[in-house]
Amino acid sequence: MSKLELAVVTGANRGLGLEVSRQLAHKGLKVILTSRDTSKGQQAVRLLKEEGLAVYFHALDATDGASIDVLAQFIRAEFGRLDILVNNAGIFPDPVPWNTEASSSVFDTNIAILRQAMETNTFGPLLLCQRLIPLMDGFGRVVNVSSGMGQLAEMNGCCPGYRLSKTALNAVTRIFAEELQATGVKVNSVCPGWVRTDMGSEQAERSVQEGAAGIVGLATLPDDGPSGGFFRDMQLLSW
Repeated sequence: MSKLELAVVTGANRGLGLEVSRQLAHKGLKVILTSRDTSKGQQAVRLLKEEGLAVYFHALDATDGASIDVLAQFIRAEFGRLDILVNNAGIFPDPVPWNTEASSSVFDTNIAILRQAMETNTFGPLLLCQRLIPLMDGFGRVVNVSSGMGQLAEMNGCCPGYRLSKTALNAVTRIFAEELQATGVKVNSVCPGWVRTDMGSEQAERSVQEGAAGIVGLATLPDDGPSGGFFRDMQLLSW
């Protein structure tokens, strides 16, 4: 297996992104932890550095092409190349289904919510893939953090902003994987499950550590690993 040395994790100042950064760094990788909020991102980096981990901070607005370009320039200048991209940054803009004060039905959804979800959950990862995959020079790993709520095979009602954006993210995964099949770059989607984060709530069934493990597994695939798939806990899911 070619050596994986440097990873970028988006939306990593807390929750899954923070834990993915921790687990990757524990595997000996250098990790660039990114966050839109500089102070929170720097605080997260300090926390991981106190654990003796090789983690760096870089501010990033994952929906802003100019911000992504600055990150790409930093990676090229400081490290020369990139090995792993984890597109973790995401939002859940819909009213949560258990909130009886606001409807999460598709009949009541404002188009502005759909646009907001697509901008962050779909277009952001697409832009990051466009700008950062070339830094992999033909070998690397991309993990798009999706959701079972984006599975057409099990599509239920409610939360159309989140559902549509994650379904579209899965399509982004398949398109990049197809165009990169002649290279050593592997692109996969992952459902971490319902995880106890600020987004997932304390009602969620899985720990952050459990959710992050599947992401890290795909980020560190061997050379003969899969590409263009959708996984939970390293098990293939239907689209």
